[in-house]
Amino acid sequence: MDVSRLRTMANQIARNLAMEGEDAAIAATAEHIRLYWDPRMKAAILADDRAALSPIAAAAVARLAG
Repeated sequence: MDVSRLRTMANQIARNLAMEGEDAAIAATAEHIRLYWDPRMKAAILADDRAALSPIAAAAVARLAG
């Protein structure tokens, strides 16, 4: 899968969860990616530049990176 599509997907998930508040949205976005994205998708988003992600999506990916 194209990494630009993964960025779009991560940003959409984060935007949809933003109404929960920043901390909850970060946790929920990270959890969604952890549970529902296949390992290749996760590896690609973790290796990508997070500058193209929204702040919530970037924080969620950072959380996954540990």
